[in-house]
Amino acid sequence: MTQAETRQDDQHLLETVEHSVLRLLSGFRDPPARLEITAGAVTVTAEWATAEGANGTVPAVPARAPADTPAAPIDDRLLVRAPTVGVFYLAPQPGSPPFVQVGDPVGAGQQIGIVEAMKLMIPVTVDTPGIVLDVLATDGAAVEYDTPLFALSPAEAG
Repeated sequence: MTQAETRQDDQHLLETVEHSVLRLLSGFRDPPARLEITAGAVTVTAEWATAEGANGTVPAVPARAPADTPAAPIDDRLLVRAPTVGVFYLAPQPGSPPFVQVGDPVGAGQQIGIVEAMKLMIPVTVDTPGIVLDVLATDGAAVEYDTPLFALSPAEAG
């Protein structure tokens, strides 16, 4: 096998693993505190932090609200929160315009940001229609699970 063929095989393997990991993560109710994947001889490990942790040092992972529950209001604002730990981005790629800006209307299911976790791009989407009031996290900032990223004004019925 040539070096170019080996690189192609490695790239294909990485793409397959990436697709599988995204599918695996989407099936978890709560994101794991640690995820380990090994391709050779297959190893998949997902660990969730507990309130006490193994040695009392691992922080608890907050429980995620059911998908059909709107974001928790602060005053009359709705918060859109980070779906996982990672790096937050406002645009689909460097140099591109942001997904949304303050004042933009957004619809349920609309992507408004990205959190990169372990080289995986996880979309930040809106559960409830509204208007973007504020961007609460800085582009390129490290965020924790459940960090408020955007504040929305709920859309008025009518």
